[in-house]
Amino acid sequence: MKRQKRDRLERARTKGYQAGLAGRSKELCPYQCIDARGYWLGGWRDAVDERSQGYMVN
Repeated sequence: MKRQKRDRLERARTKGYQAGLAGRSKELCPYQCIDARGYWLGGWRDAVDERSQGYMVN
């Protein structure tokens, strides 16, 4: 059962990361659950940091 929860949260983080790479606003987070929202925002922040440091080349 813990694996399912972790997978769900990791999926939220991945979706947030993708949103950050695409330049979307953090206000567009689709999650209401605090845990999933936190993971989504964590992924979003990681992507925004990488974009600002020039790691991503489009």
